[in-house]
Amino acid sequence: MKEAYIYDAVRTPRGRGKASGALYEVRPIQLLATVLKALAKRNNLDTSQVEDLLIGCVTPTDDQGANIAKAALLYAGWSHQVSGMQLNRFCTSGLEAVNLAATKIRSGWEDLIVAGGVESMSRVQMIKDAGPLMFDPDVINSIGYLPMGVAGDLMATLEGYTRAQVDAFALRSQQCALKAQAAGYFEASIVPIHDINGMMILDKDESLYDDCTMEQLTALPVSFEGFGSLGFDSIALKKYANIERIQHVHTAGNSSGFADGAALVLLGSKEKGEAMGLKPRARIVSEGTNSTEPTKMLYGAIPAAEKALQRAGLVASDIDLWEVNEAFAAVALYFQQYFKISDDAFNVNGGSIALGHPLGATGAMLLNTVLDELERRNLRRGLIAIPAGAGMGVATIIERL
Repeated sequence: MKEAYIYDAVRTPRGRGKASGALYEVRPIQLLATVLKALAKRNNLDTSQVEDLLIGCVTPTDDQGANIAKAALLYAGWSHQVSGMQLNRFCTSGLEAVNLAATKIRSGWEDLIVAGGVESMSRVQMIKDAGPLMFDPDVINSIGYLPMGVAGDLMATLEGYTRAQVDAFALRSQQCALKAQAAGYFEASIVPIHDINGMMILDKDESLYDDCTMEQLTALPVSFEGFGSLGFDSIALKKYANIERIQHVHTAGNSSGFADGAALVLLGSKEKGEAMGLKPRARIVSEGTNSTEPTKMLYGAIPAAEKALQRAGLVASDIDLWEVNEAFAAVALYFQQYFKISDDAFNVNGGSIALGHPLGATGAMLLNTVLDELERRNLRRGLIAIPAGAGMGVATIIERL
């Protein structure tokens, strides 16, 4: 079986996913076209040699509907020979796109693919595409489906995390991200966004707070107690009768924020890379996809990571850097605890709590971040893991070359 090599990875800065955010004026097709153009220019790509574009997008409607992957290829001026596909595995979509691309390359059926994701949460509201998991009471009650925030609070309750612990993790995320941004660790991969007149709109991640303190985090009200009181707490307690009530501890400060952005990864076989004069930066070692019980949905990244490690013949101590999506502080805390990961190897440049979570793009962004950091530190292996709705989880192990 062939190896799947990573030749490059680029991303936009993350904009705040609100109408007041810097990227609100930028359509998602523009975000995606911008990184497509940058990827082609950085690598002197003959785009007709790229066989497919796989794009994760969690809310594929309105500005993001009707196969934004193919639309963006045409809009960016890439060869019409490149095919495109839009896919949705909830928050894992951007990482799953990379894994699917690697699978195609390893099978020998394709030799050069671009994969990643896009999400404009300021322009296309999350769950605007509706669906039975979100809006069908019969489905919700029969399977015990929870809103993500309530699921995060259930996880904190089951694992015994206090408000102080989740706030402390959030503060660490902010501090690590601020340090990384100030040191320029993200700059090599970020593609700035300009308006039609060439004026700069955004060239760095927008959601960071320069003066975030524990006192500020502690003062924030909890975000999901209201959802819980609508009957979702009762759904959780029905399944987990060992707890008396849900401790609602997650707030806007210790949960991932809405964000806009796009990210891409260029993958190919060794032979194709050599023929095109591309130098590989890393290889995809293995991947894992799994799902857990849907009420306790945010545990899915753990069995996915275990599967990726097992497939690669590795153990946790073989991983130099871990990048786990900080959907909620409890998610990252438990993952770190489960695998016994030290702080100096876990989300070392902050995460989605500080930087934002542009749903479909996040997986490719996290891969981008860990690849850059492996190179900066001269380390070998990184593992990226993300939980998603309904209990799903996806993980990917990469090895720097």
